[in-house]
Amino acid sequence: MRWLAFGTYDLRHHPRMGVLIEGLRASGDEVVEINEPLRLGVAGPVPVPRQPWHLPVLAARLARCWLALVLRALRHRAEPPVDAVLVGHPGYLDVRLARLLFPHTPIVLDHLAPVAGTARDRGRASPGTITSRVLRAVDDGALRRADIILVGTAEHAGELPEHAARRAVVVPVGAPTAWFVPSPRTAPPAPSPRTGAAPPPRTTPPSWTGAPPSWTGAPPSRTAAPPPDRLRAIFVGLIPPSHGTATLGAALAKLAGDERIAITVVGRGQDHPQCRQAAAANPMVRWIDWVPHHELPELVAGHDVCLGIFDTTTAARSVVPAKVVHGAAAGCAVVTSDTPPQRRALGSAALFVPPGDPSALAAALRELAADRDQVARLRAAARARAADQYTPAAVVAPVRQRLAELSPTGEPSPAGGSEAAVAAANGQRA
Repeated sequence: MRWLAFGTYDLRHHPRMGVLIEGLRASGDEVVEINEPLRLGVAGPVPVPRQPWHLPVLAARLARCWLALVLRALRHRAEPPVDAVLVGHPGYLDVRLARLLFPHTPIVLDHLAPVAGTARDRGRASPGTITSRVLRAVDDGALRRADIILVGTAEHAGELPEHAARRAVVVPVGAPTAWFVPSPRTAPPAPSPRTGAAPPPRTTPPSWTGAPPSWTGAPPSRTAAPPPDRLRAIFVGLIPPSHGTATLGAALAKLAGDERIAITVVGRGQDHPQCRQAAAANPMVRWIDWVPHHELPELVAGHDVCLGIFDTTTAARSVVPAKVVHGAAAGCAVVTSDTPPQRRALGSAALFVPPGDPSALAAALRELAADRDQVARLRAAARARAADQYTPAAVVAPVRQRLAELSPTGEPSPAGGSEAAVAAANGQRA
């Protein structure tokens, strides 16, 4: 099959599209890219509802990117036709342009997170307000222009409006091949998911560039790290409310005084000040504002435990965050909230704690600090799980199958139009 990856997606902030492209190519498909990154950061257009003065800037940037996309698409028409156009997340607006430029080609929209739901979860748009209704209309319009709608979990598929549900395909969050790196603290590496050959061993620890690490206590040297006998845990993310950062901060405070456990927190975001203030009593927490995305795999692989999400909201209970899959691929033991999609995704390859329970999270880390055999088992199980189910080629299999089932009219075939067929095609493995 021949694909066109299209839109204003930014691989630096949204690695999902990179995973899809890598997976399609690893499966033997050809992928042509027409990409003009909008450069709005990870949050995308979400801040606009509370900061409307940014709207002209967003419109100007979008117009410039769209002009470049149109010109490149017109030049592309001289090339062989594609079988499908893949619009990357966040593609709420890009899918409209894709439909205009490619009216007779199946459009595949990666609808990883609805803009209305994201704005609601981050406190940008309260339910029932004009802003919320506008954003819901944006989501609905995007869904109506796609022939295939990619979602991350079965829970997300169930939240789609009825007209879109029959076109939904669950494509799990995967890990780029770069995340399957051998850790300086692990046994021999697993085979590469693409070639089957073991990657070369790494003999040096990861470097940290960009903003220097900062600590809650006395700052160590730039390259200082906890002694190797300590349990190293890492949390990577924007630190938004939906990740349960209030729970994380409270748990870190409960671990104050336990020198067996060292925590690294990478990233800044909406709840960063509150989280850091809550954990201020724990000198074993290292705070890193930013790490280049290409250095994250090695940084995470240098830790024993990858921390997931811990919030109690509906949104947090319906996702499998990329960070837990990436951490599993890097060979970390995963500690995350006990939710149905995460249990399905990770099974026995993770340690689960009740959402919103800082005492349980602190107890889980103490348990791992006292039982290094359990840590080793979880690390091996997580890496094996990721290598089996979350390589780029594995996660794109459902959408490749669905595209093959499309009739010449672009409508789902009878085999793919029912809810039962959607569930079967989603490939959810326990």
